[in-house]
Amino acid sequence: MKHQIFSTVFKILTITAFFAFLCLPSGGMAGSITLNYANFPPAPTFPCVQMEHWKQEVEKRTGGKVKVKTFPGSTLLGAKNMMDGVIDGIADIGCVVFAYQPGRFPLLEAVDLPIGFSNATVANAVLFDLYSKYKPKSLSKVKVLALFTAPPADIMSKKPIRTLADLKGYELRCTGAGVKPLKLLGATPVAMPQSETPEALQKGIVNGVFSSLDILKDFNFAETCRYATVCHMQTTSFGVIMNMDRWNSLPEDVKQVLDELARPQSIWTGKYIDSHVQESVAWSKKKYGVEVIRLPEAEYRLWHSKVEPLTAQWEKKAAERGLPAKAFLKDLMEFKAKYEREYGTF
Repeated sequence: MKHQIFSTVFKILTITAFFAFLCLPSGGMAGSITLNYANFPPAPTFPCVQMEHWKQEVEKRTGGKVKVKTFPGSTLLGAKNMMDGVIDGIADIGCVVFAYQPGRFPLLEAVDLPIGFSNATVANAVLFDLYSKYKPKSLSKVKVLALFTAPPADIMSKKPIRTLADLKGYELRCTGAGVKPLKLLGATPVAMPQSETPEALQKGIVNGVFSSLDILKDFNFAETCRYATVCHMQTTSFGVIMNMDRWNSLPEDVKQVLDELARPQSIWTGKYIDSHVQESVAWSKKKYGVEVIRLPEAEYRLWHSKVEPLTAQWEKKAAERGLPAKAFLKDLMEFKAKYEREYGTF
């Protein structure tokens, strides 16, 4: 009789525990929260380094209440489908490159114009403040958790580039965003994936690279490109975004942590990659004797005058779409001057 009673009680407790488990949150333990964070580049790259830093900060600041599972290298979502994938809930969080979807983020495109950001930290602070002030409609379907940019594009070359005359007809590897600036500067842009660039340099298909200087070390381009010309052209903007339904499901204390982390994370990312650029340059000088060429002020201004039509074109196009283009550019330049005083130049 006692055995039957015990058996019945045991079954009831087992069934109760099973249904209680089904009602637990996705983290698997009562009160825990698990967030899936998708990213597209390989794990060692700076967009993924900042992802891991964000993960650590969130888990620490929530006392372990929130766990973040990271998916680098397009293992959950790729670069092209990141925005829609997060909106659709395939990932809770994702890292999107605004320039990879031309026309989708028309206001924020201005940040990627060749306006001469001195470093990524300045650009990140400007981008964050512009977003905070204008709240672009293009990001209204997601929650923005951080914003950052790549360092501005400079030139790595086999021969010294000291003037526009040196640049005329010179073949430089670039991304799609670098084609127009290089054409206006008189160079010959060759758009190709980064992975194909080392062989193209060896074969003389290109004679240099138009990108940020961290790749002197990361891709060992310093071995071939013994000159680096600092011209600070365009950058590339990124956004860390969250599915809005997932955001709305979070408790208020967790939302507060994520909101308070947004700007510090953006600035941290800029400082991290700027430090890496300087480390890369120092390494290149020491290992290969790379010469860093800084344009005289008059020459620098000449270069930037050549690419000004791109800003004028953006302003006209954005205004035609009913966007506050003139005010946005004015704020952009004022914020840029402000943060260059705060964060310095490179």
